[in-house]
Amino acid sequence: MNELKEKCGVVGIFTEKTEVAKYAFFSLFALQHRGQEASGITSTNGIDFHTHKGAGLVSSVYNEESILKLKGNICIGHNRYSTSQGGALSHAQPVVNLKENFALAHNGNLPSVKALEKFLKEKGVLQQDRSDSELIADAIGFYLDTGLNIEKAVQEVFPLLTGSFSLVMMSKDSLVAVRDKYGMRPLCLGKLLDGYIIASESCALKTIGASFVREINEGEMIILNKEGLKSVKLAEKNPKHDVFEYVYFSRPDSVLAGKLVYQVRKNLGINLAKENKLDVDFIIPVPDTAVPVALGFTQESGIPMELGLIKNRYVHRTFIEPDQDSRRKSVALKLIPMNEVLKDKKIAVIDDSIVRGHTSKRLVQTLFEAGAKEVHLLISSPPVRFPDFYGIDTPKQEELLGSSNTVEQMREFIGATSLNFLSLEGLVDAVGLPKEELCTSFFTGEYPIDILERKNEVNYDVPKS
Repeated sequence: MNELKEKCGVVGIFTEKTEVAKYAFFSLFALQHRGQEASGITSTNGIDFHTHKGAGLVSSVYNEESILKLKGNICIGHNRYSTSQGGALSHAQPVVNLKENFALAHNGNLPSVKALEKFLKEKGVLQQDRSDSELIADAIGFYLDTGLNIEKAVQEVFPLLTGSFSLVMMSKDSLVAVRDKYGMRPLCLGKLLDGYIIASESCALKTIGASFVREINEGEMIILNKEGLKSVKLAEKNPKHDVFEYVYFSRPDSVLAGKLVYQVRKNLGINLAKENKLDVDFIIPVPDTAVPVALGFTQESGIPMELGLIKNRYVHRTFIEPDQDSRRKSVALKLIPMNEVLKDKKIAVIDDSIVRGHTSKRLVQTLFEAGAKEVHLLISSPPVRFPDFYGIDTPKQEELLGSSNTVEQMREFIGATSLNFLSLEGLVDAVGLPKEELCTSFFTGEYPIDILERKNEVNYDVPKS
């Protein structure tokens, strides 16, 4: 599945003396799955800010020369996924203010920015065509201009923010990290050399030899500077972790809310097998997300697993805008069927989700063309029937296949022999966290953070099965 995109991943590093840009580069490389079309790093040596941004994958945005120019012992970095409405560098981050004494990178989304816009307008500093991340930076920048330090400025702006946000910010002497009280987007703290690293996922720590300390708490602000590490509680935590981080977005070697993503995905497969009894020769996963799911499925069911699809790892849209037509065509480039394995076989294919359905339809068609006798499609999450407002690029609701079709109608459209989804109960059980601590809005239409004026974009008249 590649029709849902996380909008970004963030990293922040503070050390006493060490040059940190190279560490930020490798951390962003580890977070490439969270944003694949633009990347940026801002650093400071306590005197000047240095910024480098570019379109494309991390490996193509930076080189030795650009990294060497990013001087300093404090930096923040950002990987971005751009929507089809904007170019790869449109609103690219980090956001740096005009005085170049403050920078911000944001993972998440504010469904409503009316409070921020009202505040900035009243203060006479509202700019046009500003993203939610830029508005946050503008508001904090206003308080910095009044003489507040970065800690106090963030505390003043925090009540204006409605939505999901994991933020890393920097001044010339401090690194600050903030996570909203719902903890919808992940954020963790690691120890690195003579300092610390903040990153969207723990997988970024291992890449640079940092040790995992803990996850940033919901509603917590961390301040790192020469005085050490300071923690400030900005709000009472009310965890609503996005379940799709476990299903698809996060890397399998990351730990979220104390749960190893790899093990959660194996649990998804176990529960999928418990709920669905199939008479097939073997199962094949859609690489890479579904591989742990397939391992769990075969462990529970006893049905063998084969690698019937090979992923071409060198296909990227580095400088190509993500229009829907190119997404559909890319399926044939990314996944290559092994005809010799599939010929005359009854197979079950495991994938993580169905969004518009075009990718699944093309995949099933490809497997039949490769010689499969039957193609049963198993999905390790419930039908996606509702849009997201918290930092994931989803189509409009009417474009979601599950928003207007029953499972049987979806099966007919895709052309599979059978189609089965994991139940919501099976999904929650696999994660291992209480249901009330998870955001399942994709499937239920229950939005734990008020989406305010965006409510009129949601249609609750969806099929029940």
